[in-house]
Amino acid sequence: MFWIMLCIVNSVSGQSEISQDELYGHIEFLTSDKVAGRFPGTQGSKKVNKYIRKEFKRGNIQKLGKTYYQKFDAKLRLPKGEEGEAVASTCNVIGYIEGQHPILKNEYIVLGAHYDHLGMGSPSSRAGDTVAIHYGADDNASGTAALLEIAEQLANQKDELKRSIIFVAFGAEEQGLLGSKYFVENSAIPLSDIVLMINMDMVGRLNNNNHLYMGGAGTFPNGVEFMKSMGENSDLNLIVHAGGVGGSDHVSFYKKQISVLGLHTGGHPQYHRPEDTIDLINFSGMEKVCQYIYQTIFTLANSDEDFKFIPRD
Repeated sequence: MFWIMLCIVNSVSGQSEISQDELYGHIEFLTSDKVAGRFPGTQGSKKVNKYIRKEFKRGNIQKLGKTYYQKFDAKLRLPKGEEGEAVASTCNVIGYIEGQHPILKNEYIVLGAHYDHLGMGSPSSRAGDTVAIHYGADDNASGTAALLEIAEQLANQKDELKRSIIFVAFGAEEQGLLGSKYFVENSAIPLSDIVLMINMDMVGRLNNNNHLYMGGAGTFPNGVEFMKSMGENSDLNLIVHAGGVGGSDHVSFYKKQISVLGLHTGGHPQYHRPEDTIDLINFSGMEKVCQYIYQTIFTLANSDEDFKFIPRD
């Protein structure tokens, strides 16, 4: 039962190695000039792919198959009025932890975040025709950094996990959720074995009211109550919606009738502009958010509850 599992997760929460310094280091790299906004197919994007793969290996996150990379071609959005087609070769970066239960290890929770952004600007930029690095510190270097930190911590607890956990850094989300769409159409495991997908997109700007927003909590039984209960011993002010499924990579899973959660810390004026930079990230807030998500996944991975999919409006 979820309520029993809360006692277990509280017993391990003090062992967390989620670190503000490491979160900073990840975002510092992901927003550096040398990766130039992480646009699909660029040398900067390829450097990010290698960085994520290296961090997975360092954190003892295993390959799901023969390689960490799931390559695909992304059809890029063109400026308004421009005709033709532009395609970039990019990839999802995927790792996993195998669960320990003889039966439940065949069920998977997916934790995801997109790593791409707008490069030097694109049709999605809110800075008009400005040609400048769009650093994307919150969108979504924050989610990518959280993915790496949470994965590392869960790997430290792998002997205590019943279900298996897949970690996906999605490519080309800004081009129309292309990485997650490719994943669900070309999954290395049957989609019926994925019981829940949790997505982090813009989790680096926790406000003064400590608002953490989530949608989709009603897509699995008792989800809203459970997500609220997980925050009872935290400083977070949880805004939990049963529906509200939309806007990021978890949508691709929801369309395949997989339960989802989408988490973020809210919008801001720097969204899709060059000013979305590391100096505006709330790292103490990010640590709280990461700890909450880690505890949530640890609990759900060890729960005997049924994750029956519930469609929402």
